[in-house]
Amino acid sequence: MKIYSLSYLSLLLLHCLLLSTAAASSDDSTLVYAACSNLQYDPNSPYQSNLDSLLTSFANAAALSTYSNFSSSFAASAAPVLGIYQCRSDLSLPDCASCVRSAIPQLSALCPSATAATLQLRACYVRYGNDSFIGRPDTSLAFKRCGPAATSDHSATLSDMALSSLASPGAAVGPFRLGVAGQVRGAAQCVGDLSPEDCGACLAHAVGQLRAACGESESGDMYLGKCYARFWSGDGDDFSSAHRRSLYRALWLLLGLVAASI
Repeated sequence: MKIYSLSYLSLLLLHCLLLSTAAASSDDSTLVYAACSNLQYDPNSPYQSNLDSLLTSFANAAALSTYSNFSSSFAASAAPVLGIYQCRSDLSLPDCASCVRSAIPQLSALCPSATAATLQLRACYVRYGNDSFIGRPDTSLAFKRCGPAATSDHSATLSDMALSSLASPGAAVGPFRLGVAGQVRGAAQCVGDLSPEDCGACLAHAVGQLRAACGESESGDMYLGKCYARFWSGDGDDFSSAHRRSLYRALWLLLGLVAASI
């Protein structure tokens, strides 16, 4: 009977782990926003050939790095295409590659034949165009969303503390920042082509706008042209890689406790 209990609990825990992992992975590919230019390229043109080459480079490079930028002019130097992809810095390389490869067909479907387009998923960002946007700061608003009103002044205070920690220099880990205040989590990230100074300025701008727009809310998202800042309450929007690691630790700990009781 004890052996049956161990086997049953093992399967139950593994099932819960797989469900949680699948949910986290699904959240990674959730669409945040897409932006498409009005100008379009001609089918089978040199520009399309260069764009196809660029997107193929994205799909291949994402398995090796969470950020890269490219310029493609293989088919014709007169029709170059510039592009950037970036994953959230806590993602593993396999998860990054999966996110970018999920973004590419969505980009083509949402912005067919557009000469410039941007797609932001929850865990990765893809952008291409024919202007020299790489390395240039951009604090224009791309997407904003506020959650329901905070249930107490205490919650609003914690949200403000989490946002303040995102804007502080001590929160920086490259272009990616995390902040925690009580049950409120915050995250912010710059696109990797920005200098540290431009990144700091962009994040300060994003956090300021987020605080002004959503400071009394339980959650909020503020995506600017080259950076974003977010906050949320509780553990419902946990980062996938860290979430999976904690689930694996919990799984093996519980299995060990059950085995010890036999």
